[in-house]
Amino acid sequence: MSNAYQFHKSILREYDIRGIVGETLHESDATALGRAFATAVSRATGKAAPQIVVGRDGRVSSPGMEAALVEGLKAAGAEVIRIGTGPTPMLYFAATTMGTDGGIQVTGSHNPPHHNGFKMMLGKKSFFGESIQEIGRISAAGDLNVGAGSDRHEDIKDRYIARLLEEAVPNNLAIGWDPGNGAAGAVLGRIVAGLSGRHIIINEAVDGTFPNHHPDPTEPENLEQLQHLVAENKLDLGIAFDGDADRIGAIDAKGRIIWGDQLLAILAADLLKDRPGSTIIADVKASQVLFDEIAKLGGKPLMWKTGHSLIKTKMAETGSPLAGEMSGHIFFADRFYGFDDAIYAGLRLITAVVHAGVSLADLRDRLPDTVNTPELRFAVAEEEKFAIVDKVKAALAAAGASVDATDGVRVKTNDGWWLLRASNTQAVLVARAEGSDEAALGRLKASLTQALVAAGVTPPKI
Repeated sequence: MSNAYQFHKSILREYDIRGIVGETLHESDATALGRAFATAVSRATGKAAPQIVVGRDGRVSSPGMEAALVEGLKAAGAEVIRIGTGPTPMLYFAATTMGTDGGIQVTGSHNPPHHNGFKMMLGKKSFFGESIQEIGRISAAGDLNVGAGSDRHEDIKDRYIARLLEEAVPNNLAIGWDPGNGAAGAVLGRIVAGLSGRHIIINEAVDGTFPNHHPDPTEPENLEQLQHLVAENKLDLGIAFDGDADRIGAIDAKGRIIWGDQLLAILAADLLKDRPGSTIIADVKASQVLFDEIAKLGGKPLMWKTGHSLIKTKMAETGSPLAGEMSGHIFFADRFYGFDDAIYAGLRLITAVVHAGVSLADLRDRLPDTVNTPELRFAVAEEEKFAIVDKVKAALAAAGASVDATDGVRVKTNDGWWLLRASNTQAVLVARAEGSDEAALGRLKASLTQALVAAGVTPPKI
């Protein structure tokens, strides 16, 4: 096999490697990635035969991708531990507790069935950003280690399930669970069997064609089946996961979606009782209600950039015990390892409800109501997206606006706030606005539109 290999330019993303199977992503890419990643890990650790743990989700293409990846890893001298099908957090758990030099999960996450990709770790940390670009350079230059590695299978499900069940608390709640035919289904039945209360699981079978609905709990239509389940069975709450179980969705007994920032507010209230004054991190898309709530509860709110790798890095830097994103990534470093595990977050949500002594619906009702837009995404040229945000930022600064530039621009007014940022993973601008009422939201949307037009962008009606 030739040493030099060029990846399709679209698949090396900020947080992972991701593409369309048979179009931009092939098994040959998996092999090339294995060789380049094992080479990078070897050089970072100084080990000729680094130990790398590999897992996979339940997509139809994942077994073939995983086998090709392992061949590449071995060709560069790695010792590979294969843990089979399971959630991405199970791979994180393996890499963290087994002390391996690296880890790779084959997963398309919440993307359509014909997509797939790879999430990586170096030691116990995320492997992202410039490190992923370096993989591309190593591969394109053919600057690769050559070795005769090995692979073996190890079943860590028992250990992973036992670790999660350490969070089980006595309760008499009735709970619906929807893994959406994603990788959580590989372990969820055994976890739920270890909990008290009444439980119903739907879409448990791991099926990479996702026959019942798409596994992305941030889209309301993907939660409709769980809402019906909660209503028909008079359940206290419902919990859903994305395709690789690193993102959570939740429904209360009234059938309302509890969004990522609302979940974080509820989880923070429970945590801050034990750890007063803690820094709680949320991304720039989160509601002002969340930041205000954390401060009111005696915590230190910190707004940070969107992206699970960036959030995890900031948590380690600040010693934060809890962080989250609007997208449903929830990260616990309190009694856990600091990575985003949606099943663990679900168990902590049950704990929070039990400790509060009231229903999830009651906890949701305690949060102030606001009126907001969904996440608005509109296509722009890849090479222009950051320049447009910079142009908007400069105009706002000249006008003396109140701007937070942590990640794009978040503009605060008496009506509320609006956000504009460039996506790190797609050729789109992302916008969101939140106001105290409909009239306030209308003014914020008009302000956002005006800023975009002034920067030479004609936005769709928002």
